[in-house]
Amino acid sequence: MAPKFTNDLIKETSPYLLQHAHNPVNWHAWNPQTLEMAKEQNKLILISIGYAACHWCHVMEHECFEDEEVAKVMNQHYVNIKIDREERPDIDHIYMDALQMMTGSGGWPLNMVALPDGRPFWGATYLRKEDWTKVLKDLSDLYRSDTEKVLGYAQRMAEGIQQINIIEDQQDSFNYSIENLKEDTQNWSGYFDTFLGGYKRAPKFMMPVNMEFLLHYATSLKDETLMDYVNTTLTRMAYGGIFDHVGGGFSRYAVDTKWHVPHFEKMLYDNGLLTSLYAKAYAATKNKLYKQTVEKTIAFVTDELMSKDHAFYSSLDADSLNEKGVLEEGAYYVWKEQELRSLLKKDYKLFKEYYNINSYGHWEEGNYVLIRDTADEDFIKKHSLSQEELETLLKRCLTTLKKERNKRPKPRLDDKILTSWNGLMLKGLTDAYRYIQKEVYLDLALKNANFLIKNIFRKDGELYHNHKNGKSSINGYLEDYAAVIDAFIGLYETTFNEHWIQQASNLTSYCLSNFMDEESGLFFFTSKKDSYVIRRTLEVADNVIPSSNSIMAKNLLKLSKYYPELGYKDIYMKMLKNVQDNFSQNTQSYANWLDLVLNEQLPFYEIAIVGDDYVEKAVEINKNYLPNTVICGTKKEGNISLLKDRYIENSTQIYICSHGACQLPLTHTSKALTQLLKNSPH
Repeated sequence: MAPKFTNDLIKETSPYLLQHAHNPVNWHAWNPQTLEMAKEQNKLILISIGYAACHWCHVMEHECFEDEEVAKVMNQHYVNIKIDREERPDIDHIYMDALQMMTGSGGWPLNMVALPDGRPFWGATYLRKEDWTKVLKDLSDLYRSDTEKVLGYAQRMAEGIQQINIIEDQQDSFNYSIENLKEDTQNWSGYFDTFLGGYKRAPKFMMPVNMEFLLHYATSLKDETLMDYVNTTLTRMAYGGIFDHVGGGFSRYAVDTKWHVPHFEKMLYDNGLLTSLYAKAYAATKNKLYKQTVEKTIAFVTDELMSKDHAFYSSLDADSLNEKGVLEEGAYYVWKEQELRSLLKKDYKLFKEYYNINSYGHWEEGNYVLIRDTADEDFIKKHSLSQEELETLLKRCLTTLKKERNKRPKPRLDDKILTSWNGLMLKGLTDAYRYIQKEVYLDLALKNANFLIKNIFRKDGELYHNHKNGKSSINGYLEDYAAVIDAFIGLYETTFNEHWIQQASNLTSYCLSNFMDEESGLFFFTSKKDSYVIRRTLEVADNVIPSSNSIMAKNLLKLSKYYPELGYKDIYMKMLKNVQDNFSQNTQSYANWLDLVLNEQLPFYEIAIVGDDYVEKAVEINKNYLPNTVICGTKKEGNISLLKDRYIENSTQIYICSHGACQLPLTHTSKALTQLLKNSPH
């Protein structure tokens, strides 16, 4: 049967926008034509921003946007615009800042009422039908009856949105020391939950950027207390229900303090960042749990989020159909005790204890979310099992459950391919290969990188942001360039194919020409070629995903070691100088910047390996956690200055350099590692 309503979103490719294409609301996409129409009709704009895996977005759609009475109010008084925040992060930044200024908090769905030119004056997240229709009528009446008041408020909001994003060029030099960093990290640690990991609060987000900095800090400065906290957090996250023990991969966050019940949506960016984090933690600790977590996470991504041409999709929804055919959050993932008992039979008793099918693992209404609370060695000892017996039993049980779960209706897939998130996952794969050394991870990484080269790169040196149905669209944002540059540097450090480092350098040159803000030395989120509303954003605060500027600053540090002649150090030092005032005020939101501070303030090494056996020696060095290094290698000659005039016939030489000055070459990796570890603060 043909749908009763169809609106303009039917022309879009975003799964989130298409979900709303048959609402009675007369939705439009964000584009110049829609904004022009609002001005011509002198109608307020209603901007509603969400994403495909967002649970409360679905709830509000069902209660409000599918309702014909509500749609009548919206269509009569507003030009209605739906935005996928993942497709248009540039727009989302503006209105999220506005919402936080208005209400003190943010979230999705993000609903904003703005003047026809896009300046906002009212905002909220989820509202019930009655409240929604009332406020829309009231705002429309206010605009007609007291236009000057609304215009004045909107103008002040626009000025505020611009003001909070101004970053001035500080005349002082960069003066944030390791002592400052120690003091700020100590103050920050007051919020740490040292028993369950993460922060002393619920909900709990995984914050891989913060954990990666703390891992680097704890190992470099020999801070055992902080290292214990990092290990506690990583262990509890991997034990928790936030990690899918049956199918692998992490959900977005836990609603409780013990990482038990997740908000069940699974995002590519979380899993890419966590793959990197756990791979590095495995290299630093050799904890087998971390290795298993990496392996299961990559298995999930390749099973559930990978296209046939090795690109990665964006997310899986939190909601899926339950046994009654109703969309319900977590329905795909949870288990009833009787179901587990009948499926696992003789294995059930041990499985029940291992994954807490008890009051600790119970969620609600007889549903259990699998959660661990005991280390394998303790479980083995208690039950007189061998490690092999336990692993065989768990594999048998989880295979049975996965087979059964595959019969359930799957969560909806957001199958758009985002360049930035693919860059994060690609970096995760290069880190997994580097530290775990499974060839399949490098093979996957190369296939994904070649997909990007073929489909996302444009002949003029630009990137696209989005790929769907075989077509790429939307000009790339800084986050796309930053993530791909980082991933390609990682690919170079694991393959030593100079194609990848050259591509990273080319993209960096493009960013310097098209994204740079000359005053602050930082990079705008949107290219100078693209239009913007209210302001051109400078994204500097790190969140779950590190900020595009902090990724770029770290990229410039690494590239400055490979290409010292290009002046990249001056650029990232100016960036650091102009954001350093934030480090003490809001330490947790600048963790990726502080990771760069560690590399700038502590010894940093360039490793160059030249000779027939360079690959074998590089692999041996690469599996160690050495966050204060870059590495390059070649058989005879390379275009990177560190590799020039290093070749000695019938010998493979390892050069350890600092700021381009090299110590006497070594031929044994063991001696090179001794030197690296001795000369660093480990």
